[in-house]
Amino acid sequence: MSYQVLARKWRPRSFAEMVGQEHVVRALVNALDQDRIHHAFLFAGTRGVGKTTIARVFAKALNCEQGVGSEPCGECGACRDIDEGRFLDLIEVDAASRTKVDDTRDLLENVQYAPARGRYKVYLIDEVHMLSTHSFNALLKTLEEPPPHVKFLLATTDPQKLPVTILSRCLQFNLKRLPVKLIEDYLERMLKREEVEAEPEALHLLALAADGSMRDALSLVDQGIAYGAGRLVAADVRSMLGTVERGHLTRVVNALCAGDAEALWEGIQALSEHAPDYSRILGEIALMLHAAAVTQLVDVVGDDDPLVTELAARLDPEDVQLYYQIAVTGRAELDLAPDHRTGFEMTLLRMLAFRPAPVPDAGAPPASGGTGKEPRSKPADDPTDPKPAARAGAAGSSADRPRLRPVPTVAAPPAATSPADAESMAAQAGNGGTPAAPANPEWAELIARLGLNGTAAVLATHSTLKREGEGRYALVLDPKLDHLRTPAAERKVAAALTRLYGQDAQVHFTRGKPTEESPAQAQVRSQDERVKRASAALESDPAIQTLKAEFGAELVVESIEPTDDPPT
Repeated sequence: MSYQVLARKWRPRSFAEMVGQEHVVRALVNALDQDRIHHAFLFAGTRGVGKTTIARVFAKALNCEQGVGSEPCGECGACRDIDEGRFLDLIEVDAASRTKVDDTRDLLENVQYAPARGRYKVYLIDEVHMLSTHSFNALLKTLEEPPPHVKFLLATTDPQKLPVTILSRCLQFNLKRLPVKLIEDYLERMLKREEVEAEPEALHLLALAADGSMRDALSLVDQGIAYGAGRLVAADVRSMLGTVERGHLTRVVNALCAGDAEALWEGIQALSEHAPDYSRILGEIALMLHAAAVTQLVDVVGDDDPLVTELAARLDPEDVQLYYQIAVTGRAELDLAPDHRTGFEMTLLRMLAFRPAPVPDAGAPPASGGTGKEPRSKPADDPTDPKPAARAGAAGSSADRPRLRPVPTVAAPPAATSPADAESMAAQAGNGGTPAAPANPEWAELIARLGLNGTAAVLATHSTLKREGEGRYALVLDPKLDHLRTPAAERKVAAALTRLYGQDAQVHFTRGKPTEESPAQAQVRSQDERVKRASAALESDPAIQTLKAEFGAELVVESIEPTDDPPT
């Protein structure tokens, strides 16, 4: 006997064997058991999720010789003939190859005649959206009022292309993409019965590549078994699918987290030696960034992958969102690049190029686990210096002077420089208000010991600490900054303070006007003072004065980047 592919061999023969689509199966089972059977059904969904399979099982349930019911016997002549595709009263039509109105008219000429053998004459029209407009018009009247012995089962992958007049005459069921875990579990059970050895990682890769389609998953399993000579090994499956080992991807992601351009380039070169599918790799990176964002912002661990956990810990939420956007945009633009490898490399390098420059933040500790190098822009030559040779000779002292950027750009602001911060500080200092006292250095040092990151670190640096008694602490936050409070951030800050002060510490958050500066406000004030000092130094510089006098130049304060170290 010739070999039968797995997708056909393991095709469900009853509703009980269906994997997923419980919402559709339940409705059909109840309709059959209660004898409330509509005359037209429309099954919509992506390829390989069970549209025609459900239609054939439904046709068996209607024509089983044991009677109409949700559990066809599978043993009678009608059931066997439907399974083998030779039942006369099940007319399967491929609408993609019979789109003309004449084909539809020929099909409907026999509707009026009684079934040759079964109880119902069932018309199964696959890819019904491919019919022409005239074909739909020819079908309308019969579809609305067919003879009592006729049932229409329509299947489509694109229900949006169907006329509303057709949709209104059918009961519509939307079949879902199957989850990866569901496909993986089904493949494991199936391969045990097939007595095929398979590694769990190989099944996971195949389930991911199936993209929600069980038929695609079974076809890939067939291909994987042939590729691996009867076994499913993760390395063979990766090679077959064009993916790469997890270690290479981990190396690239770690370099991105550390901002290490050299390590990133080395990782790209090592990865490219395996001739991977670059679109698939960018998709994997985007999926990991999505899982990291869920872990950070929703405080839900959506993945047990240690690489995802590391991403969530080492990257700020803003960076995760930026990298995700760059990854999906770069994936869409791969076909526009000179070649896919160039597009892939530029996408990863773009992540580093748009990475915000590190800004000192009082109370914000370094990202946990981050020991890599931060990207730093090389200082440009001062265009105002009329003597390049003399400037080169005095390079050793150039770090002591403020530096002008060649283009008037502004460095990425710290989290404290929000409009709400400015309003809060202005309200304290102006309009008759009492200026806030200087920031408590003890609280700023304490934040550095808490080991916070992400939104929890932002919340802590914008708050002030108030002791209310023995073992009781309150974090005071200006009401204008109340948007920084999230349940997850509050829990993390409270847990960190509890660990630091002991198990009996009680921490809660209050809203009110702080009596002293928060560490974030102190950082803003310190940065402004540094810019003012740098501006004054540049104004008194002879070269600047010469440019002003001879060329009418103006000093753009926003372009000044102080080079002196901020106070600690």
